[in-house]
Amino acid sequence: MRGVFVDANGSLADIFDRQNKAGDPAVRINRDADIKAEQIPALLDGAEIVIVDHTALPTDVARRCNGLKHVVFLGTGARSYMNPEQLGELGIEVHLIKGYGDTAVAECAIALMWASARGIARMDREMRAGNWLREDGMQLTGKTLGLIGFGGIAAEVARIALGSGMRVIAWNRTPKQFAGVDFVSLDALLAQSHVVSLHLLLNDDTRGFLSRERIAAMKPGVILVNTARGAMVDEAAMIEALKSGHIRHAGLDVFNTEPLPADHPLTKLPNVTLSAHSAFRTPEASENLIHAAWEHCRRIAKQA
Repeated sequence: MRGVFVDANGSLADIFDRQNKAGDPAVRINRDADIKAEQIPALLDGAEIVIVDHTALPTDVARRCNGLKHVVFLGTGARSYMNPEQLGELGIEVHLIKGYGDTAVAECAIALMWASARGIARMDREMRAGNWLREDGMQLTGKTLGLIGFGGIAAEVARIALGSGMRVIAWNRTPKQFAGVDFVSLDALLAQSHVVSLHLLLNDDTRGFLSRERIAAMKPGVILVNTARGAMVDEAAMIEALKSGHIRHAGLDVFNTEPLPADHPLTKLPNVTLSAHSAFRTPEASENLIHAAWEHCRRIAKQA
């Protein structure tokens, strides 16, 4: 059984190569991280396993990948890049990797929250332009953080936030318990939270989850943090709320269009802090990620 890691950046390629063990299935690494979907069939050349980091795999392209049976997607957000159900109808199974970067993403969410509360990115920009901008920030100790969705990442966010003196409330679609966290209705969370942080998986039920109506129901002057997926938020409504001040500041790591175009409206707003879908990118998370990818490949090969 053969595999191809089709879009490995330099660091992931090195880790993948280093974690290769004797007896592992043969997996070739393509070190060009900027491939197009149309190149995948030729790159696979009949291989049964494809490892994908960030490249789209449309169903019509997958149909041309002769022999392909397994997609190992490096993360949980495969739906942003492919349609797992349609691939399943072609006999191609999509394997996800969960939990590898919970701490890394949580720390990024916390960093975006603090940067948003104190306007750090805006002050940095202004000072580089020669302007001495000083304005009041939001003190977060004693404020309420609302977590929408409560998996491993949200649990890590809660741990850090509780340690900093915040009140933490959460809403989850299924019952959960976590020491120090109050689980409330979604309406109560939106009304009470000084900071709202998204931690849902993207699927048909969560696409557009933070709708215009739900944004309007949030506490005036709220900080919004999104390290989940851009498609969960009504972008136009969020931009309007940022312009009006209903949302005080947004800390965003994910977007509907990635890379974010230079002329995108979000790049023109002073009360937005942007990061380039990099919440999960730490050496520790990358090691965990590639280890899990190899484990998928080894299991698939044994079952073949």
